[in-house]
Formats: sequence, structure tokens, C-alpha cells
Amino acid sequence: MYEQDAGRVVNMRVVRVTRFGGPEVLVPGEAPDPVAGPGQVVVDVSVAGVTFVETQIRRGVDRWHDKPALPYVPGGTVAGRVSSVGEGVDPSWSGRSVIADLGMTGGFAERAVAVVENLIPVPEGLGLSEASALRTDGSTAFGLVEGAGILPGEWVLVEAAAGGVGTLLVQLARAAGARVVGAARGARKLDLVRDLGADAVVDYSTPDWTKRVREVTDGVGPSLVFDGVGGEIGQAAFEVTADGGRFSIHGASSGEVTAIDPTQARQRGIRVIGVEQLFGFGPKMRDWAQQAMSAAVAGQIRPVIGQTFPLERAADAHATIESRGALGKTLLLI
Repeated sequence: MYEQDAGRVVNMRVVRVTRFGGPEVLVPGEAPDPVAGPGQVVVDVSVAGVTFVETQIRRGVDRWHDKPALPYVPGGTVAGRVSSVGEGVDPSWSGRSVIADLGMTGGFAERAVAVVENLIPVPEGLGLSEASALRTDGSTAFGLVEGAGILPGEWVLVEAAAGGVGTLLVQLARAAGARVVGAARGARKLDLVRDLGADAVVDYSTPDWTKRVREVTDGVGPSLVFDGVGGEIGQAAFEVTADGGRFSIHGASSGEVTAIDPTQARQRGIRVIGVEQLFGFGPKMRDWAQQAMSAAVAGQIRPVIGQTFPLERAADAHATIESRGALGKTLLLI
């Protein structure tokens, strides 16, 4: 960490996006130390979360968020210790371990400014890395489960089951008494999903993967699908969904959200929970994150942290996510 040297302020380390493009546009640099304003705190960042959506914003192709003004420091969620508080902030926040929501920018840095209302205390018994892994993915997974409902004994298909959200959906479905088919790409990911308790795993890079899903589910198909991939895989998953089931969409790692024919869904009695459900998650995300962290402390779920990188290798972290080689959550350790 940089300190004052003979009256000269040495800047903190940051990583900036200098232009929209590939991972190489993430460039290490320096910036002045931030100062907490009224209602704000400064967090000494230990962990910064990395998400797939952030890679798409960096490329300039994300359709759900406004483009940040260039250059910008990416990173929307960090974990660390509150080092200073601004005017009007309870001094008891100072020194506490917290998760801080920053919006969409500011996290790839040694220190970050956060509004005090956007802090979540990290509970005893949970590390900062685990808390960071659960903040976004955990709250999303809990929200998806609440929206779709999981019934004991039913078959649930989880796409991208080795990802940050997917690994938690597998565990939550199993905890609810469901039987789980975990779909992922490659033996390494399938091994992880199996270790998390999935009753069956399928590789959706193979052409007959939906046939395998039907076999596992006694020819009926899963009654609930969590679709985080979209595109052709999402469409194939919808086709194999049991009549009268639920099809919950939360992602499009393929680049396209699954487009469901409303007439076909109605004829088959399938309730489609569209990707727009995510737009209503905001007010509940804090509560869901706290539920996820409490569940982890109790040993009911565990976040999978598949890979970590130092701050200066943020480009490698983004490249790993985009290559679909990541397991679970990807974090920067600062």
C-alpha cells in the first residue's frame, strides 16, 4: 500500500479500461487516494469480484447498462476493511470488514469509496473472499430460487452449473430436496458439478445432450430449468422442459437471451420466467446476500472460488471468464 513520502502523496494502484475492446484494454496504473465525502466511507480493498457482465461492458456490447465514460475503473463489488468515514457516518463503521456495492465502477483499486447504505457487514466465520463470492452470485441464486420455487423430488436442470451462480443453484436445489441435472462444458466442470451433489451431469457441447437429459428424467424432462446460457443451448433446454414446468431465464453467456415462443409455451403449459425478472431483484439483493452468507456460515452452501488473480492481472481474469474456462467465482486479490 502506498503512503505519503516527504509530503508527496504516492497514488494507489488501479486498473483502468482505456478503450472498449478485448481484455488487453485493462491497463494497470495509479490514481489519487480517494477521500470519503458526507455519507461515504473509504474501504481498503482486499477482494474485488469479477463478473461476466463486466466483461461485456468492457467490450462495449452489453445491452443492459449504459456505457461508462472512458477511461474508467471497473469493478462493482469489493470486500475489505473500512479505513475512514465521512461526515455523518457512524464512527463504529471504521475498522469493520464489509462488502461494498459500488455500482458498476471503482472496484479494481487498492481503495474505493462507497455510500454507507451500500455496505454489508461480513459475518463472523466467513472470509472476505467467500463473502465477495456470495454477494452478487449468492443473492442472484437466492432470488432465482424464490421466483421459480423448487419442489422436493422434482427434476431441476441447471445450465452453466459450474459457474458462480450455477454452483449455488445446484446446492440450493439439492438442499430443497430436488433432483438435479447439472449441465456444463468439459470433464473438469462436470467433475465439479458432480462433487456439489448433482444427481446427473451432462455436457452440452455434445450434440445429444438433451437426449441424455430425457433419459435421466425417465423421458419426462426436468420440471424446472435455470437458463443462464441462452442461444441454441437455452432453446434446446426449453424443448426438453417437461410440460407444465417452469423455465427461468437469468443469463445469456452465449451472447443471446433464449427467445421463447409464447404460443408454444402456453400450449405446453410452461411458465416462462423471463430475464426481466432480474430488473426487479434490486430492492431484495441485500437481504438475499445476507441469507446466502448466513447459509454459508451454517455450512448449508459453499461458494466455489475457482481462480484468483492479483490486481495487475485483471486482464487475465477477464480473459479466463470469456474463454469459458472459469470454475465458480473469479476474484482479484489486492
